[in-house]
Amino acid sequence: MCAAKFTMILLVFLAFASYSNALKASNDFVVIANPHSGIDRMSKDEVINVYMGRNRKLASGINAQPIDLENPLTEKANFYNVMVSKELSEISSYWARLMFSGQGSPPKQVSSTEQAIELVSSIKGAIAYVDRKKIDRRVKIVFDPLKS
Repeated sequence: MCAAKFTMILLVFLAFASYSNALKASNDFVVIANPHSGIDRMSKDEVINVYMGRNRKLASGINAQPIDLENPLTEKANFYNVMVSKELSEISSYWARLMFSGQGSPPKQVSSTEQAIELVSSIKGAIAYVDRKKIDRRVKIVFDPLKS
């Protein structure tokens, strides 16, 4: 009986892990920019470098202002998992080290996709990752993980 319970618990755990990994691998986001940013496309490496603080300017020369969503259980976790294969705890540690050494600041945090879109539409150098179904004419897609 004990072995049967153990097997059942193991199967439930594996099913959950598989579901969790499927969520992490979701490419339902796009990276957006202001239409007047001077950039039409960004490579995956360019997006990563801006979000990880390695590049402080966009290719057009405008100061980059990356925007992070505060929702750590969905979009944010998915973005960092797909883009840099890191968990949010690893991203937090990364930024803690950079901030402590005075080498950078993490992306601006916003609480909603709508707020991210609003900021991107009003700030030339802002970029954000958002659900592809929620974008509108105020912004343009500069990176699509499904097309990279």
